[in-house]
Amino acid sequence: MERAITVPLRRAARSWKSLAKKFLLLFLGAFVASVGLEIFLVPNEIIDGGVVGLSIMAGAITDNEYGIFLVLFNIPFLFLAYRQIGRDFVVSTAIAILILAIWTEYFEPVPQLTDDLFLAAIFGGIIDGSGVGLIMRAGGSLDGTEIVAIIADKKSVFSVGEIVMFINLFIFAAAGFIFDWERAMYSVVAYFVISKTIDAVLKGMDESYSVMIVTQAPDEIGQALMDELGRGITILYGEGGYKKEQRKVLYAVVTRLEVQKVKELVQEYDETAFVTINQVHDIVGGRFKKSGH
Repeated sequence: MERAITVPLRRAARSWKSLAKKFLLLFLGAFVASVGLEIFLVPNEIIDGGVVGLSIMAGAITDNEYGIFLVLFNIPFLFLAYRQIGRDFVVSTAIAILILAIWTEYFEPVPQLTDDLFLAAIFGGIIDGSGVGLIMRAGGSLDGTEIVAIIADKKSVFSVGEIVMFINLFIFAAAGFIFDWERAMYSVVAYFVISKTIDAVLKGMDESYSVMIVTQAPDEIGQALMDELGRGITILYGEGGYKKEQRKVLYAVVTRLEVQKVKELVQEYDETAFVTINQVHDIVGGRFKKSGH
């Protein structure tokens, strides 16, 4: 009876902790994104892509805060996402958008640190991208065009990235007419920096790789990897396609800095070994630690 009560309580505690972490990431991400936009990009008439860029241009044309348009423009996309993607994504996205709109509306004036367009594009892109990356880690977004791209991807031959880029070409072209073409080109630079920064936040600076090794010396190589790198090894059992021989296949996940060491260890024990190395975008569970062993 005591266990029956304790287990739901523990699950509830984990659930509240997860929700608190999610909201903290959304709040922090929206704040960081607003810093990049308000201090660097918007004062220099440099835009981000997607709905954020459309909102900045609408704000400039009407002389209103772009946060108002960010909310209004995203409403139809949120309805679309609710039907196609799910409630959790919509709730997280709505929270992030509202927090960003509040920051831009009520926390002014803010200092403009530079009027150099290149510096504004680079530093604004890094800061804005960091904020958007945190929001995406929490399961949200600021850009309704990504929702359209995800849905269109299911019904077309184009990838999400290609669809988003196609939409943004028109947005940056519009920026050239509303502001000027120099600022439109710097907006493309900022967008590139934002994209790369988002990738860094989502994947982490210390990249991980999965390694699969087909070898005649699986026991020796497996032991060497565990002893010298401190990594866990999974042994898979396979069959050669030509000779139908049964073989052990080694599988492990290592950091970018350990890839070369893996190659050296494999060559030391079996020069004919077949090794494949692939980048891992996310790791859930297990005892893998990027920081060391």
